[in-house]
Amino acid sequence: SAMELPPSHHRADRAAALAAGYVCYRRGSPGRGLRLRTVRRAGRRDIDGVGPKYHLELVLEDIVDQDSTVNSTAEVLYHLGNKNIAPDVQFTIEGELKNTDEADNIFYSQIKSLEKELVAENIPDSHGHVSPEMEPIRLLAWVASGYVMWQNSTENTKFQFAQIKHVKQVKRSDEYLEFDYMILLHEMVSQEIIPWQMTVLWHPQHGIQVTQDSRQPKHASE
Repeated sequence: SAMELPPSHHRADRAAALAAGYVCYRRGSPGRGLRLRTVRRAGRRDIDGVGPKYHLELVLEDIVDQDSTVNSTAEVLYHLGNKNIAPDVQFTIEGELKNTDEADNIFYSQIKSLEKELVAENIPDSHGHVSPEMEPIRLLAWVASGYVMWQNSTENTKFQFAQIKHVKQVKRSDEYLEFDYMILLHEMVSQEIIPWQMTVLWHPQHGIQVTQDSRQPKHASE
């Protein structure tokens, strides 16, 4: 039986955070990161032999341009019996996301034209500041972290991207850009800050792939 949940309910909030991270992973780029602004409606029902399924109506906002919002509906199905299966997430977006082709292509050209591979750390810095040239690097990590959140979320987690501890570009012989990130994820339920390594491939025509990721021990980011 389906049960309506208050949009502010912690279970609705966790499922919505996961859905927003997943949408961002599927639709984001170095020119666009999305995050949850509000949960408008939420419902939950148990699917026999599988687990709980959430129906969500969300408002998502652009990280850089917070006046730019889209409505989204999403369904999140958690597999209770099997911890190794990521939740199923399906979504639709109403209206158009703003076009980021130009920003993406500029970033791609800039990185391709570097004489030495890019290396950076602490984005945002301790004051929450991100320099304009590092914004696409942060957005790429933000979008890729949506994949990590999706793969590691349960009904009892709520992940949030906190910071890039360090990032280095990896030299490649093909047209892809590759970055090796160490990020910090904030798990809001346990209040843990978790270092996470991820290898991210990106090309303007082919989108983002996280080819490898692994949770690191606490001290790894120091």
